[in-house]
Amino acid sequence: MSDGSRTRRFLGVTVLGDFILSEGPRAVLENLRRIGATAVATNPTVTAPAEEGCGSFQPPDDAGTSPRVFDRPLFGRRSLWVRSGPSYVPDVDLYRDSPYAPRQPNELTERHGTVIGEFIRAAADAGLKVYLQVGAVQPAGLRDEDRPRLPTGELPQGRMADTGCLASPAIRAYNRAYVRDLLQAYPQVNGFRPDWPEYPCYTLDEAFQGFGPHVAAWCRQNDALGGMSYEALCGCIARVRERLTGGLSAEDLADVAAPGRGLWSLLERIGDAAWEPVRTWLRLKAQLSLAVLGDWRRAIDEVRTGVELSANAFMPPYSRVTGFDFHGAAGVCDSINPKLYTMHWALMVTFWGRALLEHNPGLDERLIVRSLVHLMDLADAEQRESALPEKGDTPLSGQEGDGPLFRMPGETLADYRYPEPHEPHPIPDRPQRRKIDQVLRSVAGQAAVFPLVHGYGPVEDFTRRLRLVAESPADGVWINRYGYLSDEKLERIAEVWK
Repeated sequence: MSDGSRTRRFLGVTVLGDFILSEGPRAVLENLRRIGATAVATNPTVTAPAEEGCGSFQPPDDAGTSPRVFDRPLFGRRSLWVRSGPSYVPDVDLYRDSPYAPRQPNELTERHGTVIGEFIRAAADAGLKVYLQVGAVQPAGLRDEDRPRLPTGELPQGRMADTGCLASPAIRAYNRAYVRDLLQAYPQVNGFRPDWPEYPCYTLDEAFQGFGPHVAAWCRQNDALGGMSYEALCGCIARVRERLTGGLSAEDLADVAAPGRGLWSLLERIGDAAWEPVRTWLRLKAQLSLAVLGDWRRAIDEVRTGVELSANAFMPPYSRVTGFDFHGAAGVCDSINPKLYTMHWALMVTFWGRALLEHNPGLDERLIVRSLVHLMDLADAEQRESALPEKGDTPLSGQEGDGPLFRMPGETLADYRYPEPHEPHPIPDRPQRRKIDQVLRSVAGQAAVFPLVHGYGPVEDFTRRLRLVAESPADGVWINRYGYLSDEKLERIAEVWK
């Protein structure tokens, strides 16, 4: 790439190791050059096709719900099982302070591992910034004692993301060794992109994770609860969960489902003294997320200065539940990559909605969907002067004949299922723009903001989602990931990102 590319607006693409092996480093780099990319993220892993049921399925099946297939063939197929190995030989001596050992090299490491190093060197020589994308709290062989728990002490069931407890000393020790190991193996990399330095909330149970012995110990050591005991906090949040999973009424949701008054009602409730344990709990999650990012920052700086920390994150308002604090993270990270994963947002309405219906069978499905769409800010609000419904009126419409108070693709869970590869994602532009603006206001220029646009979906819908970032004040964009970028999509990227 020419020196002039260095002044271009940031355009990064995630290209995981399997596609580098499948297409070859030269072909991948040529495609990145064609679209004007300035950065690439990869992972220190090599893969090969496997027999059905062995290894992991690609693309990820997202807890068995995803209909995704790749746009670009991977080893000649659009979906398949793959086995994997590390792309380098780890230095096991670095991991002596953690019960977690690095992944063991295997025949794939021996046969293909050098290809990843070749790609990283070639990308750096071409003027691209190179990042390694790795799990923020996901050591190999994650143990139950290092998994986050519910306030009852149980492990949450049906998690979509198997991430670790943010307070686990064992995971923190592993991360420090892992960073040093990777920088020894790949000294050319410009930065790390840790994924999920927070508590994912794809499912309702995931939203209530983040407790356990490690968290209790961390709270005692850091005086994190403002005088409240850890046991009292667990009890309060357990009762909130019980209310959602068996004690909800239509009246509870009536305000939430109505835009305008619903938002005001929520603010009134959250401002009430009875909500103080919830606020304490959310602050605790934010403190733990910042502590993990701080550990990553220190681990990097202990090895080499100038290596960037670029964290992936859920968008608002999900980030309130996951614990990602954009303002605080901006003081630790060089850049932040909030995810515009609109197919997941649709899926989360389904995941949360099914759980609420299952535990509260008397509730109206449309009422639950409206409430969730409003809470997650996934719809376009109507800008007009019609009166809001009075309490007791249906929250599904305004005055008779006025039409809906905000536009939604549909009012049932089926309307928010995981979109098929040919279907546009059911999230309008304005909610996405609002979320980007919210992140930018929180970061306040202290770190770069590169929203993550997912490549999955039909060409026109992908182009729509990419264009709204291009037209936003964001500092640039990451596109996740190369396997969903057909040649036609690559052409659209070049056109949109000129």
